[in-house]
Amino acid sequence: MTEFHADDYGLFLEQSERILACFEHGVLNGTSIISNGPELDTCLRVLPEKGIQLSVHLNLMQGRCLASVEDVPLLADEAGRFRVTFAQLLFAGLSGKREAYKRQIKTEYRAQIRKLLPLFKRNGQNLRIDGHAHWHVVPVAFDALMEVIREENLPVTYIRMPDEPLSLYLRHLFRLMPFPGINIVKVLLLKLLVSRNCRKWKMQLQRMEQKLFLGVMLSGHFDYRRMKAILPAAEAMAAEKGIGLEILAHPGSVRLRENLAKVTNRDDYRFFTSPAREEEGKAFLLLKQTEAPGDRVEKTGKTF
Repeated sequence: MTEFHADDYGLFLEQSERILACFEHGVLNGTSIISNGPELDTCLRVLPEKGIQLSVHLNLMQGRCLASVEDVPLLADEAGRFRVTFAQLLFAGLSGKREAYKRQIKTEYRAQIRKLLPLFKRNGQNLRIDGHAHWHVVPVAFDALMEVIREENLPVTYIRMPDEPLSLYLRHLFRLMPFPGINIVKVLLLKLLVSRNCRKWKMQLQRMEQKLFLGVMLSGHFDYRRMKAILPAAEAMAAEKGIGLEILAHPGSVRLRENLAKVTNRDDYRFFTSPAREEEGKAFLLLKQTEAPGDRVEKTGKTF
């Protein structure tokens, strides 16, 4: 089965409604919920109970912590806003503060997962986990996550592993170009981190569902043309491996001024306001339609 997935549900209602439009009118059938979103409760009230696979979107980057500020001073400032960077987490494992970082990440991850556990139980869904900007695969964060799963005896059935198949992109390179060169660096780094985590936690991870993942290499350029070009080969590769396929995009743009004022991370601000959000939303719509590409978007009346 191919899962067409959107991250960041639950941040703001306007942004979450754009994600839901891709479910109601397009191919989207999965979304990740960011549990510290300022409008989470409102977003959960409009979330369909059936037909859409849910994941916990662990977040150490955007907004405010759910744990007490006093318990996570390495992660958040005095107001509770996350201030830790990817580089700090990456090198934390090599520093004398590794255990302190891991302890605080565990505290915050527990709070975020517990916030959403009742939703998964109420909907009868398996507990699945991924991470904002894929920070969850940074070694100190991943070790923290796996320890929380073990200590809390959480019934996690899937953890996203952003280990993208470079051979797939190389075979279709000319159909997918252009895309940012920095994405290649991101893919390679994530592959290294995933490899390390899979070696350390092999026994635990092999009990969970495995999926072929696409979404970082074409991030910012994952429009309808590219998604349509890569999809058949990706599905064939997943079928050959005997696993599912997860296609990740981010159709939830943020436009309202009052919501943008609540975005605490500069990178997220640029990300949420990028025109790419609209293109990825259109791609999820157009993959389902049979009319000419422009017809479907016009008929649905949806913008992203």
